[in-house]
Amino acid sequence: MRFRVHVSLKPSVLDPQGQTICSSLRSHGHGSIAAVRQGKFFDIDVDPAGGADPKAEVEQIAREVLTNPVIEEFRLEQL
Repeated sequence: MRFRVHVSLKPSVLDPQGQTICSSLRSHGHGSIAAVRQGKFFDIDVDPAGGADPKAEVEQIAREVLTNPVIEEFRLEQL
């Protein structure tokens, strides 16, 4: 089983890297770009014979290891 965990900054947190990317895009002629928010993703393969509920296990990993809950949020997708 494969899961993808998308991690991004919460909307209330400033994203200086996203702002830099946005400025760069505008300077390269993409004037219609209003804003950019950057993030990251992790593809995680789980052996379903491992015993635990795979989705619950990956969700726990995302919450406890892959994100900083103060400034980040995550979205889990099964591939």
